[in-house]
Amino acid sequence: MRTLTSERLVLRPWEPADADFLLDLEGRWEVVRHLGAAPTPMTSHDEALASVHRRRAISAHHVHGVWLVTDHEGRRLGNLLLKPVPLSAGEPPTDPPEVEVGWHLHPGAWGHGHATEAARLVLDDAFARGLPRAVAVVHPDNLASLAVCRRLGMRHLGPSTRYMGTTLEVFELVAP
Repeated sequence: MRTLTSERLVLRPWEPADADFLLDLEGRWEVVRHLGAAPTPMTSHDEALASVHRRRAISAHHVHGVWLVTDHEGRRLGNLLLKPVPLSAGEPPTDPPEVEVGWHLHPGAWGHGHATEAARLVLDDAFARGLPRAVAVVHPDNLASLAVCRRLGMRHLGPSTRYMGTTLEVFELVAP
């Protein structure tokens, strides 16, 4: 998996040593409350470690990945993903699968533009590698993520129940 760097951020592969940070991040209700139909905070180090291993497996793909977002000093800020989006039960898959971009930042990193910067970095890289389109699927109450989608220049497609078993606002960005 590749490491990506911007002016303020480093996006790198998740390592087993990051499991405690992941537990702190996704063990917080305020971070996970808008994820999927039944959000559930992470509760154990073992669960976090298993999630790190799943993230590393996704990141073996030449375009997809799940990155740990850090600053240049190595301070962990959150998570950035680019991977096939989970469809709701009964929804027909597309070929190729739709790819979502998503972010989850630690509350201490909120409000500094990190999600927009990290997403832009990953999307630019993915488009350069041949990804034709990415979507973001956002809970309608997640005002911060809705704003990130707008800052990224994503086109709002409206609400849909196609993803994750719940009604989400769908945005798309097509490769330039």
